[in-house]
Amino acid sequence: MIEYNKSLQPFNTFGMAVTAREFAVFQSAAQLAELTARGSNPLILGGGSNMLFTGNYDGLVLKNELKGIELVSEDDRYYYVKAQAGENWHQFVLHCLAQNYAGLENLSLIPGCVGASPMQNIGAYGVEIKDVFHSLEAWHLHDKTIVTFSLEDCGFGYRESVFKRRYRNQFVILNVTFKLLKKPVFHTTYGAIEQELQRMGIKDLSIQAISQAVINIRSSKLPDPAEIGNAGSFFKNPAISTVQFQQLQQQFPNMVGYPVTGNETKLAAGWLIEQCGWKGYRKGDAGCYPKQALVLVNYAHATGKEIYQLSAEIIASVQEKFGVTLEREVNII
Repeated sequence: MIEYNKSLQPFNTFGMAVTAREFAVFQSAAQLAELTARGSNPLILGGGSNMLFTGNYDGLVLKNELKGIELVSEDDRYYYVKAQAGENWHQFVLHCLAQNYAGLENLSLIPGCVGASPMQNIGAYGVEIKDVFHSLEAWHLHDKTIVTFSLEDCGFGYRESVFKRRYRNQFVILNVTFKLLKKPVFHTTYGAIEQELQRMGIKDLSIQAISQAVINIRSSKLPDPAEIGNAGSFFKNPAISTVQFQQLQQQFPNMVGYPVTGNETKLAAGWLIEQCGWKGYRKGDAGCYPKQALVLVNYAHATGKEIYQLSAEIIASVQEKFGVTLEREVNII
């Protein structure tokens, strides 16, 4: 059933008070096929956690409510677990942890739904979706067919996939199958995980302990969207040439960088933003979160345009000070 002039405020984690000209929910591929039969190019909403609405949406918005998790097969090394795209990501991670399926623990407490995870190639604390991905099924909006994508087909990069650029607005992800380890491989060296595990008094390492450590760290520095509107990290960590990094380090000895390849170094966008004085900045209800400069927030009634303008000012100041161009991770609608 299509609703008209529907408020999208409950469906985006920034809490933007915008409306959609047309809005509907789909709970099956058949419903999706029916709703898109008119040939319109809909905006697909999952958890609404990676988008910034800068105004009302003059088109059709479809809310993905495909649900279900199943173990489809296993071999000596892996469990193959299929999750429907409308499943809450963190609840899916908790489900896998309860079954002792290993690999997702570092990705705990990331907001959003399963369907968005391959689009963004979401990642945290040294693990990305591509590390645990097996395949996905997606509905082709124009051909009206279901297409299967392998790991290679998805073209994963840093917060990138073919669904963000090459196939943008062409597919709706229906489900994702993950290959999860029977024998866990622990990733604890990234960020503050080891310190948090020590603080927790963990003696015997487990995927459940790592997950809890990640939850503790994320909760301590990231705002809960239910309390303060946000979309998590607003910017990507930029990669620059290692030569440029070394030159910058002479000027800024405390600059944080991680080697990506022999010729490239990834910078911490949060550090760059903080050095430009934005951390804790607030203008009206648009601000830069006091505990993590990478997160832009809507304290109550900020508009999407105000948040976008703040992000533009931050990009300009980082460019001016460091000669580094920040890229937005959040989708601007």
